[in-house]
Amino acid sequence: MKALLLAGGLGTRLRPLTEQLPKPMALVGNRPWIEHLIVQLRDQGIREFVLALKHYPELIRRHLGDGSRYGVTIDYVIEQEALGTAGAIKNAEPLLDERFLVFNADIVQHIDVKPLLRFHQETGATATIGLMEVEDPSAFGVVELSDRGEIRRFVEKPKPGETTSKRVNAGIYVMNKEALAYIPPGGEVSIERETFPSLIEQGAGLYGFPLQGYWLDIGTRERYRKVHWDLLDRKLKLMIHGQEQNKGIWVGKDVRIGDGALLIPPVILGDGVRIGDKAIIGPYTVIGEGCHIAARARLSETILWDGCIVKEGVQLYQCVFGYDSEIEAGHILYEAYAQRMKEEVSV
Repeated sequence: MKALLLAGGLGTRLRPLTEQLPKPMALVGNRPWIEHLIVQLRDQGIREFVLALKHYPELIRRHLGDGSRYGVTIDYVIEQEALGTAGAIKNAEPLLDERFLVFNADIVQHIDVKPLLRFHQETGATATIGLMEVEDPSAFGVVELSDRGEIRRFVEKPKPGETTSKRVNAGIYVMNKEALAYIPPGGEVSIERETFPSLIEQGAGLYGFPLQGYWLDIGTRERYRKVHWDLLDRKLKLMIHGQEQNKGIWVGKDVRIGDGALLIPPVILGDGVRIGDKAIIGPYTVIGEGCHIAARARLSETILWDGCIVKEGVQLYQCVFGYDSEIEAGHILYEAYAQRMKEEVSV
């Protein structure tokens, strides 16, 4: 079975981190999220992928290639203009099988898809939406189900008392190719506001299935930090690269730690990291590959992408810095977000 990953998101609310980067390429635990997604689906038996791209497609293509280094095959389809969720699926139609999975590739999740696939097959559904239960559904589109799991209606951002359901669209679907007949070609189409309501209206067999596991949209700075704290606490059980030398301290290859430096778990140090004398790192800190942290620096609840340089005496609290950022000596920063702009980016 093929999986279609919708990876065209721009990630406007994560700017400046995603100013020149597709949102699914944002790092989670020092690896692009989309890489984690492909690996976890591969481990569940999905070996063929189609990636729907739009913004900065070459960044994803260069990183993932044909998929061979992950033991999978990857094909690509590129939107020349915004097509919406359903339009992006329709645009990939020539590359899809009679039944396929769809994932919004900018939502971090760790979910077993096999029960979803079984349910879809047993019900004879045309399309099945994976659902997650949330504590506060007021910011989501809520789904109401029949006893058999057929979707009765969607309630967008419900007010108190408007619905008892707390199940929301998780951005994970199983679809038969016949469902694509409900998507007009060549334009922008929303699967949530147009395609799925049309399937309900036509009685075409739209079902919902409650999923179990981790699920979080990393579309805001707060949630981007939260997904890292959940990873460090092992609530999100993605693979962490490096060896766990002490409980809650993961260290990559060729890492050098200076005299008197202190690591307060949980902490991840990527390959090639240099920590200066008497620096204090942690808790809840992720340092990307090739970063250099100078003497007496203090980093807490902070995420650094690859290649960052933190000079002597810097203090960073709840900060996120993108690739190759440089923080000058003596700075004390709280909740700072920055990304170094590249002169040329392929689009």
